[in-house]
Amino acid sequence: MNNQEVNLELVRILNEWDPFKIGEGNYDPEIADCVYAVQELDNREDLAAEIQKIYEFSFEEFIPMEDCLSISTKLLLTKENGSCSL
Repeated sequence: MNNQEVNLELVRILNEWDPFKIGEGNYDPEIADCVYAVQELDNREDLAAEIQKIYEFSFEEFIPMEDCLSISTKLLLTKENGSCSL
């Protein structure tokens, strides 16, 4: 997968996540910030904390860290798998 394909897959995963159950397509700024964070971070705990911070800032609602760890793991695996196939 090239970088664009990886980013599109990251967007798909984040859209499906829908942590506040408001429907796909309602998280575009947060998803953009998260995709950038995935490109910058390789540690799942650091990424989870950043995801939690991004969504909490936008929605003023708390997401449990275990939920953020789960999604950060999926995102980092996608990033890793995409870079391995180059």
